[in-house]
Formats: sequence, structure tokens, C-alpha cells
Amino acid sequence: MTATTTQTETAADRATQPDAQPYAVLAEFEDVDSLLHAAMAVRDRGFTRWDCHTPFPVHHLNGAMGMRPTRLPWLVLGAGITGALAGIGFQLYTMATTIGGLPSPLQGYEMIISGKPYMSGPAYVPITFELTILLAALTAFGGMLLLNRLPWLYNPVFKSQRFKRATDDRFFVVIRGDDPVYEGDKTIEMLKGLDAVSVETVED
Repeated sequence: MTATTTQTETAADRATQPDAQPYAVLAEFEDVDSLLHAAMAVRDRGFTRWDCHTPFPVHHLNGAMGMRPTRLPWLVLGAGITGALAGIGFQLYTMATTIGGLPSPLQGYEMIISGKPYMSGPAYVPITFELTILLAALTAFGGMLLLNRLPWLYNPVFKSQRFKRATDDRFFVVIRGDDPVYEGDKTIEMLKGLDAVSVETVED
């Protein structure tokens, strides 16, 4: 008797539970103009966790999506300045005995090279340049990976057979199910109203 009651309650609980929220909703479009129109509509409705996928770069898509400028150039600039200062400072430490006519606080290894002065601007250029480029390039590469949250080797949208055409001849708007504005059927109907060829949900 107890077991039967428990099973009945479990079935009732399952019946009252809301449907599991999908990972994302995919809307497929045939051309660039339809994609841009859809991107602006999704942006204006306040969605924040969504993306567009295209088989080639689309001009003005960033503006249609309302994307903010990336912080990466500022990170690269800071790394480049740091590299330049590090290059100059290291050479001053290793070569210069005086800076501006005053004794250097740190004495390095004085090396007489072809009678050149210890503090020589032109001689410092190669190492300064190399360190600037090195730190800037490493920051650009690493910063790009971090800001894009890469590497990300798996995405549930890969389960969609239609999504395979995103690298061929189709354009997609993907709205995450955990977006604060996502409203299930209302979001799906909204995407259908944007002249999408198809709209499907993807489970994780």
C-alpha cells in the first residue's frame, strides 16, 4: 500500500513539474538581410545571451547585435608599453652607470662595445622593439582566448543537423535558454515571426 501511494505521488509530482528548459533555440535564415533584421529585433527585445552564426563575415552584424567594442586593444596596448619599459629598464640596468648625469641606483655589467656610450638610445631600439612586440602578441593571443572563453570543444548546438549548414549557406540566430528574457513558446513564436525558415530547440 505504501509503495503504491509513493508511486502515485511521484507520478503526480512529475505531471506538475514544468518542462525542462532547452539549452538554446535555433532560428534559421536564408539570407543576410533576414539575419540582420532578426538580429536587430532580438537585440531590441533585450536578449543578452545569444549569438549569430554565418558562413562568412557579415558587415554591420556587430552593430545589429549591439555588441560593445572589445577590451582587447587596451590590453594589447598595456602589454606593449610594459614590454617597452621592461626592455629599456633592463638595458639601463645592465649597461648604464649614470642616468641624466646622476649615478644609476642599480649597477649592472658595463660592457664596452666599439666605444659606444653605455646609455645609447639607438643601441637600445632592437631589444625594446622585440619585447614590445613579444608581450603585445602574447597578450593578443591569450586575451582573445580568455575573452571568448576558449577553447570550448563542445557545444550542444552541434547536435542540430540544420546547424551544419552554418558553414555553408545558412544563417542562424541562437538564443540561450538561460537568457533572462527567454520565455519558452513566446520566444519561439517571436523568432517564427521574423521569417525564419525553421526554428528548433536544442537540449543539452
